[in-house]
Amino acid sequence: MPAGGFSAPTAGGSQFEAKITPIVIISCIMAATGGLMFGYDVGVSGGVTSMDDFLRKFFPVVYRRTQEPGIDSNYCKYDNQGLQLFTSSLYLAGLTATFFASYKTRRLGRKLTMLIAGIFFIIGVVLNAAAKDLAMLIIGRILLGCGVGFANQAVPLFLSEIAPTRIRGGLNILFQLNVTIGILFANLVNYGTAKIKGGWGWRLSLGLAGIPAVLLTLGSLLVADTPNSLIERGHLEEGKSVLRKIRGTDKIEPEYLELVEASRVAKEVKHPFRNLLMRKNRPQLVIAMALQIFQQFTGINAIMFYAPVLFDTLGFGSDASLYSAVITGAVNVISTIVSIYSVDKVGRRLLLLEAGIQMFFSQFVIAIILGIKVKDHSNNLSNGYAILVVVMVCTFVSAFAWSWGPLGWLIPSETFPLETRSAGQSVTVCVNLLFTFVIAQAFLSMLCHFKYGIFFFFSGWVLIMSIFVLFLVPETKNVPIEEMTEKVWKQHWLWKRFIDDNVDAKTGITGNDTMKNEHTNGFDPASQL
Repeated sequence: MPAGGFSAPTAGGSQFEAKITPIVIISCIMAATGGLMFGYDVGVSGGVTSMDDFLRKFFPVVYRRTQEPGIDSNYCKYDNQGLQLFTSSLYLAGLTATFFASYKTRRLGRKLTMLIAGIFFIIGVVLNAAAKDLAMLIIGRILLGCGVGFANQAVPLFLSEIAPTRIRGGLNILFQLNVTIGILFANLVNYGTAKIKGGWGWRLSLGLAGIPAVLLTLGSLLVADTPNSLIERGHLEEGKSVLRKIRGTDKIEPEYLELVEASRVAKEVKHPFRNLLMRKNRPQLVIAMALQIFQQFTGINAIMFYAPVLFDTLGFGSDASLYSAVITGAVNVISTIVSIYSVDKVGRRLLLLEAGIQMFFSQFVIAIILGIKVKDHSNNLSNGYAILVVVMVCTFVSAFAWSWGPLGWLIPSETFPLETRSAGQSVTVCVNLLFTFVIAQAFLSMLCHFKYGIFFFFSGWVLIMSIFVLFLVPETKNVPIEEMTEKVWKQHWLWKRFIDDNVDAKTGITGNDTMKNEHTNGFDPASQL
């Protein structure tokens, strides 16, 4: 077997009979509005932090720096821990909420967890739009973060479980598509509200987050829970009824029986987080965590959080920087649509590897241009070079949007077995939000100290993650979720060592390892992998 890993055949696994029914499409669109909310929060923060009225009210030190040329390095105008905390507090709160969201998702189901997320979002939006001081602003962001934690836990699971196998990838990416639409919507809103006189434009920007918040809340009231979740919680007949509706056929018995069996196995696991650490679950856990870490170290959120601030730093001016952020937001949406179309045709691995080359090249070019043209106290970025920087940023964003953006969520949500799926998704969201927080809190300081070298830093990480994908990430397209172990992990050149039919349910030690230990009475390194 080549070192590049196992490629599942296009028709791998059992193909249960299923139509693409209107109820599936509508449910997925409604659920994916959680991504719209998340994306709006990502996009709006960078825009309002470049608005003079917002900075004057909450961050007067930063405002003075931006108004007095030469007072600080071009790269350090926005280096302020409080300003970074405004952005990053959302993700720290989301990280904490994820631990509670995992329990709620399993006990209450995907539907109610999405409803809780919507309520958190609405309260957070009200506090942000009405903020009188920095404390009120941060509390609002924390509540929004709780909504993000619950939504990011429930929505990807909901989408993966309700979608027919053959279009699971495309429907799951609806979440990421709505993230990108939310970012674009926020950039367009910021571009308009920045021109409002009277100092209340930023309030409108933050308040309009109420639209996706209300959509998510209403959507979670209207959709049915997934058959997987209903069966897992003992509602067998209701689960069967929902399965019949979403598949559009009466021939659901094979899929239903497989879900019941998966649920039976899941119920035998009393401690899903402890089970997640067992040897047989390490491949999924390692890949899920690595994808989340790598997703943040592409540098994408640094660019999307702070796109207006970044372009303003490069000398584009306030209006031009917001306009440039709108362009990158539009590229983000279009490229995610490309991913929806291609992910179930060309597969996950090819998209990730192609994007690695594209992202590495674009960041390298940006670093060289900035290194030559943008100094600490002078900016020689002519129109031609400025356009080239925007083009390279768009090249980077497009590559991310059809690869690491959606696939960072899709692959973990489809690879964990049912007994550890909720716990696995919790760890996935937790790691993602932890490193999102780290990047959000550190980026402006890193930009100040690394200067143009920040793009060399991220391009180095892109190279590392591409090598990881090449050797360790298997193909999962068109493989039913409950058959991942047989069709994917047991066929991979490395991960098959961790999977064995004779795994002890309590210890996670394989029967083969036990025999080795009995025969050798010594330490066997292979059994410790």
